[in-house]
Amino acid sequence: MPSLQAIRSQFPALASPTTFLDNAGGSQLPACVIDAMAAYLATSYAQIGGSYPESLAAAAAVHDAHVLMARWANAADESHAILGPSDSALVRMLADAYLDAGINDGRDEVIVSIHGHESNIGPWVRLEKFGWKVTLWTDLPVAGEAFPATLRSKLSKRTKLVVFPHVSNILGSVVDVRTIADMAHAAGSRLVVDGVAFAPHRAIDVQAFGADWYSWSTYKVLGPHAAVLVGSAEAMAEVTGPNHFFMPANAWPKKFELGGVSHEACAGMVAVQPYLRMLAGAERSRNAAMIERGTIERALGVMAELELGLQERLIHGLLRIPGLKILGPTETGIDRVPTVSFVMPDKSSRAVATAANANGLAMRFGQFYSHRLVSTLLPGGDVEDGVMRISLVHYNTAAEVDAVLAFLTSYAG
Repeated sequence: MPSLQAIRSQFPALASPTTFLDNAGGSQLPACVIDAMAAYLATSYAQIGGSYPESLAAAAAVHDAHVLMARWANAADESHAILGPSDSALVRMLADAYLDAGINDGRDEVIVSIHGHESNIGPWVRLEKFGWKVTLWTDLPVAGEAFPATLRSKLSKRTKLVVFPHVSNILGSVVDVRTIADMAHAAGSRLVVDGVAFAPHRAIDVQAFGADWYSWSTYKVLGPHAAVLVGSAEAMAEVTGPNHFFMPANAWPKKFELGGVSHEACAGMVAVQPYLRMLAGAERSRNAAMIERGTIERALGVMAELELGLQERLIHGLLRIPGLKILGPTETGIDRVPTVSFVMPDKSSRAVATAANANGLAMRFGQFYSHRLVSTLLPGGDVEDGVMRISLVHYNTAAEVDAVLAFLTSYAG
């Protein structure tokens, strides 16, 4: 495992006096990604489809990004990785695709968990206006075996889709996707999983998870502002993407990439490979044009290992602050990620976070686009003031955790 100093040296932003504690909103970028995007814009900023060098380089960046993102998710084929500007845009497109496909098999129900980001709730709730039945999955808690068990009574012959987050961006708890997948598939339903809050902390394996659709944001995992939606062959065949009529329905992923993809974002996605190799302790093979799946898994494993100690330090420290209430599991371990939300008695979340920011501690407050969940967790409270959230990743340090704990302890009085 590389030293933390070696890891942090790869991130130009970490030279700032600001302590980044809002990584769930977007991670910092290693220099290799920043440099590659700048180089692409300087030397290969051209339309694809031509045979001249710049166009060929642009096409290679787009192709390689699809290959890498499919491998990152352990998708069955590179054509199953759909790239887009954001998770919100991709999920809205997917919901519209199901709307366009119509109700032709007697299945007209979507079960939607409220525990996630609105990007994976609102587009599905909207289908109710067009005759679909929408069942909100509101059960708490989402940790452990209790959450999957609450689904069984909701499934029926009408259920077309089960939609939920792999990790709540408020609670930080990891959901057992495979158990839910087995239940949904046994009932003849498809699974739509929001992996945005999971992807920065663990390796994605859509085949092991049993997910029919799985999405995440690359800008929260060391990459540019873009997103990925991976579909299974069976699920993709059920819907038609929104791209132009003259493109065949099975022209994956292009049929789903309306207007094309950001070429410079593709260059940035591909350029993360040297950093992953460094984390994994792997040298680039002369015969391997693309990073191996095993190297990706090892790199994410190193990230998870580094984060476990930070998670324990943060949660145990927060529990020692009088009156502070953590919203989510207080047990640490692999079933949790270091995204921790909390409230303090008689303290405005806005006021505390703003004071922390003034002290160079970049934590945030609010409902973090999980309006429905925060409303449930804080009945009668100010949803926009919401909760305070500290979200760590592998490049954070114990000293940074101690600094924010000291600040919160002092603020609590």
